[in-house]
Amino acid sequence: MGQLTLAAAGSAILLFPIAHAAAQEGTQERTQDAAADSAATEAAPAPLQYEVKVNAPGDLDELLEKNLDLERFRGNPRMDREQLQRLVRDTPEQAKNLVATAGYYTPVVTVRVDTTGAKPVVIVDVDPGQPVTVDKVELELRGFDPTPPLAASEPYDTEGLKRSWALKTGSVFRQAEWESAKRALLREVVQTRYPRAQLVDTQAVVDPETHKVSLLVVLDSGPELRFGELRIEGLKRYDASIIRNLDKIRPGDYYSESALQSFQARLQDTGYFASVEVSADMSSILGEQIEAGQESQQAEAEGASAGAAAETRPANRGPAPLLPLVVRVTENKQQNVSAGLGFSTNTGNRAQLNYDNLNVWGTRFKSAITMETKKQAAHANFYFPTTARGYNDSAGASFERSDISNEITAVTTISAKRNWGGTNLERSLTFEFLSEDKTVVGLEQTRSKSLPLTYAITKRSLDSLLFPTRGYVINAQVGGALLPVLTDERFVRVAGKAVYYRPLGEKGELIVRGEMGALGSKEKRGVPAVYLFRAGGDQSVRGYGYQELGVKEGDATIGGRYMLTGSAEYQYWFKPKWAIAAFYDAGNAADTVKTAMTPKSGYGLGGRYKSPVGPINVDVAYGHAVHKYRLHFSLGFTF
Repeated sequence: MGQLTLAAAGSAILLFPIAHAAAQEGTQERTQDAAADSAATEAAPAPLQYEVKVNAPGDLDELLEKNLDLERFRGNPRMDREQLQRLVRDTPEQAKNLVATAGYYTPVVTVRVDTTGAKPVVIVDVDPGQPVTVDKVELELRGFDPTPPLAASEPYDTEGLKRSWALKTGSVFRQAEWESAKRALLREVVQTRYPRAQLVDTQAVVDPETHKVSLLVVLDSGPELRFGELRIEGLKRYDASIIRNLDKIRPGDYYSESALQSFQARLQDTGYFASVEVSADMSSILGEQIEAGQESQQAEAEGASAGAAAETRPANRGPAPLLPLVVRVTENKQQNVSAGLGFSTNTGNRAQLNYDNLNVWGTRFKSAITMETKKQAAHANFYFPTTARGYNDSAGASFERSDISNEITAVTTISAKRNWGGTNLERSLTFEFLSEDKTVVGLEQTRSKSLPLTYAITKRSLDSLLFPTRGYVINAQVGGALLPVLTDERFVRVAGKAVYYRPLGEKGELIVRGEMGALGSKEKRGVPAVYLFRAGGDQSVRGYGYQELGVKEGDATIGGRYMLTGSAEYQYWFKPKWAIAAFYDAGNAADTVKTAMTPKSGYGLGGRYKSPVGPINVDVAYGHAVHKYRLHFSLGFTF
């Protein structure tokens, strides 16, 4: 939370008679100097004011207006007619150099000054002529051979590298695209296998008469490098297995920047570390190359035979040593307490208190107490370090009380969970015991217990996890309580939801969302309310209250056996961070399939803002079945 500090406004003033005369003389001198400066200012002529008009086709006018000295020095207090004349004389050559960067090497530039108006107007006319196009591209790729004794290595796809070259034959030659193509070519190589690759020669030869350019790019791969053993620095309190079990890089694997970044992201997500740096130690390569170079020079000085010289490999072509994989970490403080306040249009005002401890019996302990208008909850969980096979295990207990649509539930849960996979494909297995007390207004209180097992899988394919614009997410769950052990009513439950993102035009985006669920059991009584289905709210059917759609029982709304919802939304981003949205939602929850497939609809308009922590969504929706408008507010991409 930011702080504002205000300095005290009061101060003491001490007067010394002995210094009074000197101070008075100083004041008189300053008054005289100020008068002289004022006179000089009145005598100095006002700066010359002028306008600039650029006539050039396409985007060239914008290029010139942003970069010509005529524009840069407008309003300069030292500008006079002599300075303006100098700028006018220099403009043709400067304009020619600027349009050359856009691919025009034979432009005709004329500059004139119109003095008929109140201000002089400098008019710059540019006829760019015919653009220069790429006639020939020569890409010379040196090296890229498997490094002995690893001759069985998969050969590098040099032909694919050439095909990826961005500045194709026939395209207009622009300086910015030329530089971008060279950077992209080098970046593609250094990110995997050849991190010491470099451009040893690049040339662009322009023929102004034919308006053609020939390109030459010579790229040397350097040595093929592979990862070596893992080296860890900075651990104090935690066991090294926390890091080693997350390391999917094996000695002998090709060097890969993406592999380093993925490893670093996995370590950062653990919460154990305040900072993480994962890198490959290139110093070992440099040391061995220097040593090899010294040995080669010594052999030449001793007059090595021609045959021996032929067998000697260049320093960057010999058997490359394995790069040590270095992980440098700074551990987080072991204990942390935090608090927060919030508001949700689903569950009302919220206050939360969290306590975390990163080392309780070798596990990460997380706990929280949350107080909301419609819900109150407390939970405590122990998270075990990731195993060598990539499993993330946890165990804990929770209590939650909710008052939704006149149904009051209090649920105590003890659970154990195994989670595995990555961001794109995540799976989990949850085993829990629930004890629930439920009160429906106007009816008697009921108590139930259950011992369900649930398997869940989530598939993600998104261009961004924070601000997705293209791709999809699918989640499916199947589970239930099948054994008559600590279970009042056996049941089977399946549920699934999906969201799909697709751009429409340059500024538009379509979002389609759907959710379904079904429960099978002899009796609904005895099945915990958390395993029944409701609809309505910010992430369901807008225009209705949170979980307002369900089965009517007395004056309350309770969960049903079946649920089906769908949503279509169009967003138009009129500014990079601001959008308006129009949406239509429909869905219902009921005890019969027919009723669940008779949807209640909601539709409306909303605003979107890309904040640093995710999208902020504000919607006004009209619930057709209840004939009411409702405000919905949510933060972040929720799934």
